[in-house]
Amino acid sequence: MIIALKPLPLPASADASNFTQFGREVLGVDPANLTSEQFGEVREALYKHDVLVFRNVVLTPKQQYAFTKAFDPAFEKDGHKERTKKSLLGPFIPIPSVPQVQLIGNGTVYDHEGIEEAKLVHRSHKTFHKTIVSPEDEAAGATRFYRWDIAAALYEISPPRVTTLYGLRIPRGPPQVCRYDDGTGDELPVPLASTGFVSGKTMFALLPLQLKSLAVRARVKYAPHPWVWMTPAHAKSTGLGMESEGLEVPYDELPAWKEEKRTILPFVWKTPTTGELAFQVHGCGAAEILVDPLPAGAAPKEALYPDGAHLVDLEEVRELLYKMQRPAIAPQFVYPHDWFENDLILFNNGGVMQSVVGALGPEQIRVFHECNLAGSDDPAGPSAEDVRKWA
Repeated sequence: MIIALKPLPLPASADASNFTQFGREVLGVDPANLTSEQFGEVREALYKHDVLVFRNVVLTPKQQYAFTKAFDPAFEKDGHKERTKKSLLGPFIPIPSVPQVQLIGNGTVYDHEGIEEAKLVHRSHKTFHKTIVSPEDEAAGATRFYRWDIAAALYEISPPRVTTLYGLRIPRGPPQVCRYDDGTGDELPVPLASTGFVSGKTMFALLPLQLKSLAVRARVKYAPHPWVWMTPAHAKSTGLGMESEGLEVPYDELPAWKEEKRTILPFVWKTPTTGELAFQVHGCGAAEILVDPLPAGAAPKEALYPDGAHLVDLEEVRELLYKMQRPAIAPQFVYPHDWFENDLILFNNGGVMQSVVGALGPEQIRVFHECNLAGSDDPAGPSAEDVRKWA
């Protein structure tokens, strides 16, 4: 190999046996100036390890956009369509010279890449969860995951292949403790303002056989304009999925939408180059589940929905997804990245879920550039052979 890789440093909370392939630091190459052979090896490493970290990178927005676009050259639209005031995503700030790259972070930033002044806000669970950490506990260092995400619009356009996150200014401070507050007692020590990652491959691997059978036969249908639809609603205390309180925007009050533009994606995505299966469902935007019947010859005795099903009850949809996904966000399966200035993270949108973590005050300046571009087509689901194997 031309590029060198080394495992990422894992926190004491991690079960190392579940991170044998997950995450690598890339050494000896400049992501802004890769040869075609180097890029081929980076691409192969990405789909094998899902999260790649490049340290001490100097990268212009134009170079970040070019690097991101190289993974899917046929498309160049922003991977989210609804970064608006009405959307939960909020109005991100595009870099004027390269609007596909977004300025995100925390605090007030001046004279940045042609932007005279930007007031940035670190995403906080306090604006999204049904319950929140008390001010006293937060002052003592308690925090939560904000929202477990797949970077995607989930309406009209296909999910991005990859996301790049480039850290330019990183606040330093005491570590925090991320609480799950779901009755399990789970807690995760995290660096200040880290980004949490979990593996979709691990999420699938952890499923019992009965749920694996369901996963390879199921597709999720997302609400129209899901980021607007979910805005008034509240997330669970783990940041994984939503509480069912009937607070979503009614479909007839959403921006204009068409049924044929709604996103339907498989529960399980097949990884390019390796063929591995990763469980990739965004529970916050999920509205319906469509289940195919068991293939011919499969034994129906233990299977859920052996004849197929169409689940439309929102609470039932959410409870099933939570049951399938919650095990994989347990502390021992989470990689919380400890950011340093000029870190560049490249991650496989078809292989991980990620979450903003932690709480920052307005004086703690955090400056990042983010880029993800809509995919040229939808991700591939499990093959007929995969379905026969697991159903």
